[in-house]
Amino acid sequence: MYLTTWNEFRHEIYDCFLRAKDALFNTVDALMTETQAKSLPEVTQSLWFERKWSSIYEAFEDGRIDQQALRKVFIRYLPEKEVGSSLWIGIDTSSIARPRSLTARDRSALPVHNLPKCEKPVTFGWQFSTVVALPDPASSWTYILDQQRVNTGTTAAQMAFAQLQQLSSLLPKETVVVLDRGYNAIWLWCQCSTLPLQGTLIRLKGNRCFYRAAPAPSGKRGAPRKDGEKLQPEEESSHGSPDGTWQGQDAKGRLVTVTWWKQVHVKQARWLEVTVLQVVRPHATNKERDPRVSWFVWIGDTSVDLASIALGYVRRFGQEHGYRFDKQALLWEKPRLRTPEQFERWSLIVAIAHNQVVLARSVVEPQLRPWENKQRVSTPQQVRRGIGKLLPRLGTPAKPVQLRGKSKGRQMGVQIGKAKRFPVVHKTPKLPPLIPK
Repeated sequence: MYLTTWNEFRHEIYDCFLRAKDALFNTVDALMTETQAKSLPEVTQSLWFERKWSSIYEAFEDGRIDQQALRKVFIRYLPEKEVGSSLWIGIDTSSIARPRSLTARDRSALPVHNLPKCEKPVTFGWQFSTVVALPDPASSWTYILDQQRVNTGTTAAQMAFAQLQQLSSLLPKETVVVLDRGYNAIWLWCQCSTLPLQGTLIRLKGNRCFYRAAPAPSGKRGAPRKDGEKLQPEEESSHGSPDGTWQGQDAKGRLVTVTWWKQVHVKQARWLEVTVLQVVRPHATNKERDPRVSWFVWIGDTSVDLASIALGYVRRFGQEHGYRFDKQALLWEKPRLRTPEQFERWSLIVAIAHNQVVLARSVVEPQLRPWENKQRVSTPQQVRRGIGKLLPRLGTPAKPVQLRGKSKGRQMGVQIGKAKRFPVVHKTPKLPPLIPK
């Protein structure tokens, strides 16, 4: 059953390729099987890439992919979740550094978080926004639902909402969206409240200021108050009495306390009522990446179990592991493709290969190295090593390569000029203004 489903997925993916479909599909199979490749030309050495090595660059230059149809195929074959549980999806951005690619268009300045402290920890390149289904527990077994480039004329928050709009009609209503502090924007909160999903959980910064509901008019002269008492995470004196508290243990048996305040708002959008949650973990080291106290805002159904929603945020860290698999194993950032459109097609190829590895988990026996622990849950890379034994049984929907004669080459007198240079775009885009409800 699982083998048939995986084969059907492959054939539907093939139908999403509009031009250069055979070379693009060969690239997907080669990327999944050539586990020792360290560059794009080495990917073409796979037995499943039947064309010449130069065809892979022509495929990304001339090929076309129906991304809307591809999005539907991804969701149709989404791994099944447990009965009665919600689907958790995460959105985040990842940078593709191109600091010296002067001929690459539409590059912008990107922060580099892993550099040691310096004056300007930035690089230049492209940024991609990825929507993934998050596994439980958090691991690299993420499943990509959509992947798009964030151009220099928009922001990551705008792209995240655009992706959610495109996916919301295809996803089940019991879907929880998880976002980190980079999406702490009131504009995005207002937009997410219009989605037909269960809700959105966003991590907060400590300086965000909320207000409780305004008190009833006192009857005195002057305009009535528009806001109630203040609630600010950094000021413990403003917390007051919460609407609920839960104390228990997380998945690893460690003590956790969750507190929430319902029906609070911000001054910029008084019509939007949200729920603020506080998660206290006494066992944490209280470093930047492991704080003892974390704050979140919940935009959605308030009748859900808020404690389980707050504890579920830990799933979001699985997206970081998925990014690592894409960049280290699937060579996402390695190819030196000139235009952003070519790299967008390569990113979709990486997403297709990533999802095929996830779906092959049930039909492929993982191949472990002698030093790898057999008692642990298998990783995507271990499953990827075994796919080469499965593909000969299934074949490929791509047509065999047709032998052609020698190229005539360039005509006499043709001069090839230098490629056009593009400056880095330094202008920072801003979010649209808030529109009152």
